[in-house]
Amino acid sequence: MRVRFAHFLLINALIAASLLMSCENEEGEHENETKISSYNSDESHKAGENCMNCHKSGGPGEGRFSIAGTVFNESNTSILPGATIKLYSEANGDGELIATIQVDKKGNFYTTETIDFATGLYTLVEGSTSTQHMNSSVTSGQCNSCHNSNNRIWGK
Repeated sequence: MRVRFAHFLLINALIAASLLMSCENEEGEHENETKISSYNSDESHKAGENCMNCHKSGGPGEGRFSIAGTVFNESNTSILPGATIKLYSEANGDGELIATIQVDKKGNFYTTETIDFATGLYTLVEGSTSTQHMNSSVTSGQCNSCHNSNNRIWGK
């Protein structure tokens, strides 16, 4: 009987531990954290995935991102760390510079700072040797929701 009780306790302890470790955060627990990517940071993850699936209001990701995505090299075979994302009020880098976001060591960029996309913003990627402009305006910061494995954000 003592052996059965010990097994019972052990099994329940293992179940409780697995439940506690199953999620990184409780939904919305870290929603108001400030998170901003930087050239020297390597704390991001899941390159190429839609960051806003988790980093949203009520989501399990740390911080609620206003914009996030991943930059790849010109051939789309690997990430491009050290690039810069810029958002402008007009196409081709004209108009007011609204935001500048650094791409981290894992090729990801993100910020929890407020960015107003209501009127549409124009993005560009500055790599070490060129600048790539997006020709149409965006009204959402969920970059990897459109820029997936068939249509990567890229720079060089």
